Amino acid sequence: MTITPDRTIGSIVAEDLRTAAVFATHGIDFCCQGGRTLGEACAAQGLDPAALELELTAIAVRGIPPTDAPDTWDLTRLADHIERVHHRYVAERTPLLQQYLGKLCQVHGARHPELFDIARAFDACAGAMAAHMKKEELILFPFIKRLERAKADGTAPPHAPFGTVENPVRMMRHEHDEEGERFRHITRLSNGYQPPPDGCATYRAAFAGLQEFEQDLHLHIHLENNILFPKALALEAALHRDPAGPAPGAR
Repeated sequence: MTITPDRTIGSIVAEDLRTAAVFATHGIDFCCQGGRTLGEACAAQGLDPAALELELTAIAVRGIPPTDAPDTWDLTRLADHIERVHHRYVAERTPLLQQYLGKLCQVHGARHPELFDIARAFDACAGAMAAHMKKEELILFPFIKRLERAKADGTAPPHAPFGTVENPVRMMRHEHDEEGERFRHITRLSNGYQPPPDGCATYRAAFAGLQEFEQDLHLHIHLENNILFPKALALEAALHRDPAGPAPGAR
């Protein structure tokens, strides 16, 4: 892997998912803000770009590089993976976390009123994500798969009722930004998911669950913003230029 200050964060993580842990350690958003260059991210965090480049390069030479990275998958496989893994995760974990937070508000809310703000923020996230995922599953992802089938069959691109795939992609990215900001707010309210000294087992479980939810959300958004959406946009453009031409690159 070649790491340079002008490479985007998203492209680095797309090439080797293991680098996500390095960025997370330094508080660098690789999903919603994956379009920033490494140099820009380092400047914002006050980091030495050369030192971070060494950390990222070390990941690439440690053991055998991944041979089945998501940026090598076709669009259908990637969309199916996002639905099967990340959409299902959100659907399964949301009611449990809402239950935990509701209990915390009842038991600890008088001493820790920030819990009510956390619960309201997570409820808003739950509603927004449910609508967001439904739009992807019923509209955007099926259309992307139709684009890929048209490419494989050498046929004309499918008609898009929304004009171009860029329109729903723009909406999905905007909604990703909103949820990223919402979870940054939850992180601040929860003191970085650190329960207070008087926090019970449910308190610890709820905060650990919120942190895991955010981590999954980051990976979920990364797969869409930095891999699926750019490839879908490139594919649609290529189909309109030449339905039988070569498939676009991953990035």
